[in-house]
Amino acid sequence: MKTLIKNVSIITPYDILYGYGVVIDNGKIVRLDKEEKIDKESVANIIDGEGKYLTPGFIDIHNHGNSGYDIMDSTEEALDSMAEFHLKNGVTSFLGTVITSSYKNMIKASENIVRYNNKEDKSQLLGIHLEGPFFSLDKKGAQPAEYIRTPDMDDMRKMVESSQGKLKMVSLAPETSGALEVISYLVSEGITVAMAHSNGTFEEAKAGIDYGVTVATHLYNGMRNFSHREPGIIGASLTDDRVYCELIYDRIHLHDAAVKMAIKMKGIEKIILVSDAMRAAGLEDGDYELGGQKVIVKDGAARLVNGSLAGSTLNLRDAVYNMVHKLHIPIQDAIRIASLSPAEAIGVDKYKGSIEIGKDADLLLLDEGINIAASIVGGNLIWIKR
Repeated sequence: MKTLIKNVSIITPYDILYGYGVVIDNGKIVRLDKEEKIDKESVANIIDGEGKYLTPGFIDIHNHGNSGYDIMDSTEEALDSMAEFHLKNGVTSFLGTVITSSYKNMIKASENIVRYNNKEDKSQLLGIHLEGPFFSLDKKGAQPAEYIRTPDMDDMRKMVESSQGKLKMVSLAPETSGALEVISYLVSEGITVAMAHSNGTFEEAKAGIDYGVTVATHLYNGMRNFSHREPGIIGASLTDDRVYCELIYDRIHLHDAAVKMAIKMKGIEKIILVSDAMRAAGLEDGDYELGGQKVIVKDGAARLVNGSLAGSTLNLRDAVYNMVHKLHIPIQDAIRIASLSPAEAIGVDKYKGSIEIGKDADLLLLDEGINIAASIVGGNLIWIKR
């Protein structure tokens, strides 16, 4: 059954199209053309976008939880609830981020994701982002210290095997002993490798990139500080065109100037908006938990007892809003870094991340204030009440 979405301003990765319509069939975008050229009688359903923007759905490749749940809860209920929250905030697909924990708990959380069946009325879980456990203790942030360990090929192979093709990204510290071998193995398996929680020097980071690292996890956070004599992992990430840079733009993790600098150096095409949200996202301030550690949320900022930031309470809708209304980035650029860029980074851009013929009909209707009126997942329309 074909559906026409009309009366919208369509945001593509390259432009904003006015006076165009989109035709969906069997969950795919099958036509993108001037409205007057589309035969209305050839479609069974017409959605009037009422002059709103039609954009690709957001893709969050780094988030731990929301609405009181966490990936490490390892239950279907947790994934269902998280997926429902994501959809309300414009995220039509996401990776479930497994935090550093015991080997048993990490396998359990991963296998729960493997077993999970996506629901038509919720955001789609694309796979696993394994954040840990191969990190630097010096830059562990909110990663539990007792479970951080040296890269181990046997453990990594078991994780890959147990994921049954669902492991999409692994974050690690490239300077740790054995990391380069692990990076090379993961790349050979078609898995995206990211640098994170690293005290690596510029040269150590560059070695990781040469072996196949293509993402800097939450740039600036959990990394060796930049110095004009030792640029470290930040300098390597910002100056190497092979690397995408994640940004947690809640205006807590990053100063606006740091975000501007990253965009100027990398270009929009290599920036990725992520939430790095934990279970308090969508809830009130109070006491929560992340990786078995107490987290205190005050004024929306999530911190461990020692003051270290512990994920965020952000969602991608608010991150995009901040880009457009706080940093004054053109809306088409803000949408791109929340959709196509993350899709490219994890290798799903052939079927997700932009409004193009042949791609999945994962779409949003939103206004100038980034208020979401509807989410469309695989052609399935879900109206949102905000």
